Amino acid sequence: MLKLGISQQLIFLLMLKVGLAASLAALLARSVTFRRVLYTEDRTSDQKVQLYLFLTPPLALGVMARLVGYPFADLTLEGAFVLGLLGGRVVGVLGGSIVSLPAFFALEWLATPLGAAAGLIGGLIRLAIPNKEDIWSFGPFSFLSIPRSFLRLVREPRIPWEMLPLAGCVALELGRIVIGENMRNPKWLFLIDPAGATALVLVLLSTVMAVAVPIKIWNNTRIEAKLEQNQQLLLKARVDALSSQINPHFLFNTLNAVSSLVRVDPDMARVAILKLSNILRRLLRKQENFTPLRDELDFIDDYLDIEVIRFGRDKLQIFKQIDERSLDVFVPAMVLQPIIENSIKHGLTPRLQGGEIHIRTTYDGGRVIIEVEDNGIGIPPERLRGVYAEGIGISNVHERLKVLYGPDFRFDIRSEQGRGTVIRIEIPELVSVFAAGS
Repeated sequence: MLKLGISQQLIFLLMLKVGLAASLAALLARSVTFRRVLYTEDRTSDQKVQLYLFLTPPLALGVMARLVGYPFADLTLEGAFVLGLLGGRVVGVLGGSIVSLPAFFALEWLATPLGAAAGLIGGLIRLAIPNKEDIWSFGPFSFLSIPRSFLRLVREPRIPWEMLPLAGCVALELGRIVIGENMRNPKWLFLIDPAGATALVLVLLSTVMAVAVPIKIWNNTRIEAKLEQNQQLLLKARVDALSSQINPHFLFNTLNAVSSLVRVDPDMARVAILKLSNILRRLLRKQENFTPLRDELDFIDDYLDIEVIRFGRDKLQIFKQIDERSLDVFVPAMVLQPIIENSIKHGLTPRLQGGEIHIRTTYDGGRVIIEVEDNGIGIPPERLRGVYAEGIGISNVHERLKVLYGPDFRFDIRSEQGRGTVIRIEIPELVSVFAAGS
């Protein structure tokens, strides 16, 4: 046990401790295998073993370094808590027990029970948090959000789940200090025993930082990987759009419609050519990952105007109900066109009578809801079950949303044969996507 008051020695020791945790996290983040295992929510037995192999040896080496005179290197409590928080109860308990074995063999009898308890508490917190994305929101300065969380709790009775990891870190360190002060033999458990309130605050802050900094580093790497994957999917979507929507057949039909309008309605022919040029310009220019919903709807208007010219206003009617608050919200680029193209091609084209497409947007509590409804022939039940895996449009949109938002989105398809199909997308506002990295 180290009994330290507020001093340069204590501050230097705690800074080294947080720096070691950050260095270890950054080093592990360079491994592709570690990132794949870390970012997998439902791990197999082999992946759990890999998680142990990556984290427990360096943490156990830190305990050994502390035993020979480097107290800042001991991250038993913090490492076990991280294992439980990211891996679950079993991973946390076993990992904490393994990390503490060097201290246990050095006759520190309480090291293993404390390590197992830290892993268990981390696992229980993970189990309690409904949306696992809240775990990644835990950062080094999460404690600054405590007043805001209380105000939000007063206005809206919602449990601030993102504060649970912070509370767990503080409770574990306080518990270790209380145990250390009341045990009969001070050699049974290693801890930095603060002498004074200021020293206590510094010790608690270092424990929080030693957990939050690695999670912050790994989350930043996670966000970068998601954006890179989305860039690849976006490029694929653009190529698919050029090959499937703006293909020779589509161009032939459009130009054929224009040629028929040249004599009877030259103005409409010019409009159709302008719309087509807008579509080609949008698809061929450098594309951003996200675009305001307003721009996405403008692009859809050009696309639908050409389709209306092709089919005739009596055959294809477009109805829109747009929430003005949703127009400036950023959404993934080219998220609507594949859905609407699918409605026209598979839902309305087989109909003999006229068809309708309804586009609705809503903004509610920081979330954007977009609905595309048609009165087409519908999707057979046996095909509806596999619609996410079939075709280019729907599967691509669903996969891109999954990559960008993780579990924090909804993509629902309701269809009734002979009555039509409704596709509903619900996504958080763009600022929520990067909140974990702020």
